[in-house]
Amino acid sequence: MAAAPLAGPAQAQPARAAETPEAALKLLVEGNARYVSNKMNERDFSATRAARARGQAPFAAILGCADSRVAPELAFDQPPGDLFVVRVAGNFVTTEGLASLEFGAAVLGTKVIMVLGHTSCGAVNATVDALQKGNNLPGHIADLVRSMKPGIEPALKQSGDDLYQRAVVANVRYNVQQLLAAKPILADMVTAKKLSVVGGVYDLATGKVTQV
Repeated sequence: MAAAPLAGPAQAQPARAAETPEAALKLLVEGNARYVSNKMNERDFSATRAARARGQAPFAAILGCADSRVAPELAFDQPPGDLFVVRVAGNFVTTEGLASLEFGAAVLGTKVIMVLGHTSCGAVNATVDALQKGNNLPGHIADLVRSMKPGIEPALKQSGDDLYQRAVVANVRYNVQQLLAAKPILADMVTAKKLSVVGGVYDLATGKVTQV
């Protein structure tokens, strides 16, 4: 995860795919459209392996869920080296995850961070059930619920029969706000328009990412 060393005359560094937050988000949107339509770019991963060994220049970071059905590089049709991915069940901000995202933005130069939730999220569903029924969860799984409670609890107070999906969206939006306010690094970069933080929800059935 080390930052790329300074480029010398005989060792060019990889070029960043996007240099502004707007351009970076556009690449994510376009890549997801290719994924949804099954028109992903063909790539020879072995041909670029040696170049990637020189360093990395990811244009975007993803705070995603650990769910095995959601693979950000595939969902956004991006090659190795272009996405800086942090994953934890429930896609919420932890101290370690925040530090990783700060490293991605301040050292590696990512231009956009997307908090990526998904439909039918087990961690979100477990949190909703625990908040409603007071379930006793084993091991450290209860820690997930405690961490996700602030973002999900407001969804329980809203009306409608789509509680679990409302909770997914509420969780994403809460963690977007956490990152936008994260000082001293991310908040200052957002204010300086060097970085944007957005939220998205991945639909397991279609592969489409909808911004929320």
